[in-house]
Amino acid sequence: MIFENIDYLKAINLFGLNVSTYKPALLRCIINFSRKGEVNIDWGDLSEEFFNIYYDRITKRNLPQLFQYGRISKVERIIKKYQIGKINKDRALSEISDECFNDVVPRFHTIGMNSKIAKDFFYEFNFGKNIILKDSFNSLVEISYEEIIQDTECRWSTLEAAFKKNQSDYNHDLVNNIRDVYLQSGYGRTNITSTKPFLLPFQGDVCFYCGTVMGDSAVDHVLPREVLCHDEIWNLVVAHSHCNGQKLDYVVGPHFIEKLIVRNENIMGSNHPWKQKIFQQLGKTPQKRKENLKKHYENVKIVKGNRFWQGDESYNPDKDPLYKKLISILNGYK
Repeated sequence: MIFENIDYLKAINLFGLNVSTYKPALLRCIINFSRKGEVNIDWGDLSEEFFNIYYDRITKRNLPQLFQYGRISKVERIIKKYQIGKINKDRALSEISDECFNDVVPRFHTIGMNSKIAKDFFYEFNFGKNIILKDSFNSLVEISYEEIIQDTECRWSTLEAAFKKNQSDYNHDLVNNIRDVYLQSGYGRTNITSTKPFLLPFQGDVCFYCGTVMGDSAVDHVLPREVLCHDEIWNLVVAHSHCNGQKLDYVVGPHFIEKLIVRNENIMGSNHPWKQKIFQQLGKTPQKRKENLKKHYENVKIVKGNRFWQGDESYNPDKDPLYKKLISILNGYK
């Protein structure tokens, strides 16, 4: 059966596996370039158009652009940093270029789970360099501009409404204020793998999340980096790779926060220079450090919701070996 160009575009628009609004946003971008007669779209120009379209929409509508509860899309994060003066326009466009097209550009033509039926139908691309629009798209825009604009807007609005419903118990103003505070003081990712040899002895040489002897391991942020936007020592632990894979960026149960407090006091009881980082970040006294860590925890719960990861079913906090280690006893755990 032979389908018309509009059939392919409607299928792409309606049957994408949308967990964000990137696909309608990219479609709106290439429509705009096609209308201006630009066929070979430079990656930098695409990034600027993508930013401008989202900036205008987010500023006017303030609706979620990502399905996942408690998260914001990369483009929302970049725009927020720009809005609060954390980055300038050039930096924002650079981050858009580097971070926002990894999935949507290669997968734009995917219909449901089928990546072949419309593969490269409307454009080809050289990732990081350019998108080349085909006659199939340009002729469609010329003939059916109003229809595809209406379809694109309808799809985008429908996704926003669905995402808002999924996040309906949010206090968006409070959540945005908390995010802005962390974005303001946050920074880009650093190499946290190098902290593993330092961290492990202070948590009793066992996995932070299951309390068993370490094997394949990874350094993890106890409170999600997606919220805190930093890699400070007080929030980093070593865990089995499979424990880390289960935990992801869920909010941990409160027993892990109590354990993190003990682990941090183990570091503070040492003479290692890095303890100054915890001193500066959380406070001068054990009580103040505990209060501030729990304040961060409460903020994360507001942003992410009370959807806890309690650890593996076999894990029993009362029998965690960390609390029986001499290092913990020496540093105040009873």
